[in-house]
Amino acid sequence: MSDDAARAAELLAGHRASIDRLDAIVVYTLAERFKHTQAVGRLKAEHNLPASDKAREAQQIERLEWLAKEADLDPEFAKKFLSFVIQEVIQHHNQHINQT
Repeated sequence: MSDDAARAAELLAGHRASIDRLDAIVVYTLAERFKHTQAVGRLKAEHNLPASDKAREAQQIERLEWLAKEADLDPEFAKKFLSFVIQEVIQHHNQHINQT
């Protein structure tokens, strides 16, 4: 293997290690987020509140788009990602409501 190829392999390994660490951070962060949204779902169910809050969802999407721009991340991707997460949260909230 040439020196250039060896250096490229070393750089690739470093990038992949960073990606692996970041993936772990994303997974643990999402797990923590869902613990809180589960608690919100239980509160909503206990107090007969609707599973979704369209005003809050719109606020969060707007906020995430701003954060994405600040972080130099495609705002459309961020919006799609948050929309997916919100739909999962609503589904969990509905499950809590159906259990009460």
